[in-house]
Amino acid sequence: MAARRRVLGETSRQRRDPEATRAALLAAARREFAAKGLAGARVEEIAAIAGVNKQLVYHHFGSKDELYLAVLEEVYAEIREREKELRLGDLPPREAMVQLVSASFDYLAEHPDFIALLNDENRHQAAHVRVSSRLHAMNSPLIALIAETLEKGEREGVFRKGVDSVDLYISIAGLSYFYFSNLRTLSAIFGVDLAAPDSVASRRRHVVDFVLNAIRP
Repeated sequence: MAARRRVLGETSRQRRDPEATRAALLAAARREFAAKGLAGARVEEIAAIAGVNKQLVYHHFGSKDELYLAVLEEVYAEIREREKELRLGDLPPREAMVQLVSASFDYLAEHPDFIALLNDENRHQAAHVRVSSRLHAMNSPLIALIAETLEKGEREGVFRKGVDSVDLYISIAGLSYFYFSNLRTLSAIFGVDLAAPDSVASRRRHVVDFVLNAIRP
């Protein structure tokens, strides 16, 4: 009876602070989904890590799949927020592109869990990303901003004509993503520690230079 009262008391406190509970669940779920994937992660373990009652997972998110989608949306929102902070529209086009490429690279360097989540979602044929209107809304402004930066660079003679904003975004993401998603195998194949700070810094410079050379006149 005492244990039941304790559980009810904990649940009551958790319900009174829904934002903190939701944030704790998202953080725990992000960790578990990145480590074990959607199939391997368990709701009970996520709730335990978050320090909440398992029923609150369903109260806040409805299902494990909806929690998984919420994690993906949260991660993408984090990236988009970092890009907004760069204020690319206020910068000269070349500097704006340097900042965008650098920020994209740095985010992947700092968040290997994002790579794990993307790999897992691709294994699920992007079933969750495909149905998220929030994710589509997040990406549209970024593509528009890249297009504006390219057009401005064309007018100023620092970028060549005919560069597609979506193609460029995919190339920027791919140049960094492949490096970090294959870090261990590439290190083993080439006999170099590509995770070492010097190696990462060298790759960062290469990616920035590669993109800028690809779009210059």
